[in-house]
Amino acid sequence: MKGFKTLMTVGLLLLLAPLAASADSRAADRLATLLEPLDSYVADFDQQILDSSGNRLQEAKGRMWLSRPGKFRWEVDAPYEQLVISAGEEVTLYDPDLEQATVQALDQRVTHTPALLLSGSADELTGSYDVTRRQQGSSETFTLVPKAPDTLFEELQMTFRGEALDLLQMTDSTGQRTAIEFDNVRMNEPLDDSRFTFAIPAGTDVIRDTQ
Repeated sequence: MKGFKTLMTVGLLLLLAPLAASADSRAADRLATLLEPLDSYVADFDQQILDSSGNRLQEAKGRMWLSRPGKFRWEVDAPYEQLVISAGEEVTLYDPDLEQATVQALDQRVTHTPALLLSGSADELTGSYDVTRRQQGSSETFTLVPKAPDTLFEELQMTFRGEALDLLQMTDSTGQRTAIEFDNVRMNEPLDDSRFTFAIPAGTDVIRDTQ
């Protein structure tokens, strides 16, 4: 179980990594066009971690809520519960099995993340990444390659079907891939701010890294 927890934490942290820029300005503009109208985004997800040969290492299922500006809630339901949540200033990773919560400030590194793509500004899609685009039928796939050398992944792919984000795929330097498929997507529905607040249970071991 400890190995699974490590993989899941890495996968969730990969959901906390940078977005955006443009080798092809038209591709970046099109991606911004898809993201800019979004005020909120709710979906079920199926996350798989695959090795460089495509073999599945782990799988997790859950639900996410995103709201502009900068709010998100990422709940893993199975096989082990985990929560990543932010109301815009700090991000909390809560593991009920370990009775542990890690709290980080949403600094420059943490906020440049796929998890915050939809809740951030589309203007942030310029400057940090080279963006290319390909289309197949009603699907559009955007490939983002970071310009900085110290990112958590080497490539990020975002696939849209119609106007909805359908798939995120992140590849790290070892070739390991995190693939997150979304279903039951609902966009621009009202979300109460209480969805993005979390009271850490009494007795939880709290680790704070808010510098």
